Amino acid sequence: MNQQINNQLFAFTKQFTDSAFKAHTLALKSLESVAELQLKALEEQSKVSAGFIAEAMETRDVNGLRGLWEKGSNLSRENAERAVAVSQEVIAITQKAAESMNALVQEQRQAANEAIVAPSAAAKKAAAK
Repeated sequence: MNQQINNQLFAFTKQFTDSAFKAHTLALKSLESVAELQLKALEEQSKVSAGFIAEAMETRDVNGLRGLWEKGSNLSRENAERAVAVSQEVIAITQKAAESMNALVQEQRQAANEAIVAPSAAAKKAAAK
């Protein structure tokens, strides 16, 4: 009897740790994807801003400042659009990760139910004999 309980406990613990490992791996992959997206956006924004600053430092007259004003407005708009696009991609990655985590939880719940129901049914059959 004790051996059977130990085996069930060991199987449940192994299953739980396997699921936890899968969830951890999934979370890390999602975090890596989000960090990669954000770094790419930051790199692009830095390049564009550095170009704008270099152009601003070279401006010597009023007409140059007028053109700079337009470019600054366009730069702000493009940066905002880029930020929105990256945010949407981050939300999509997060949603996909949440769905995968939910699937893992459902698998864990189903396996736990099966682990409890099967031995209970076997014990009922043995008791009925």
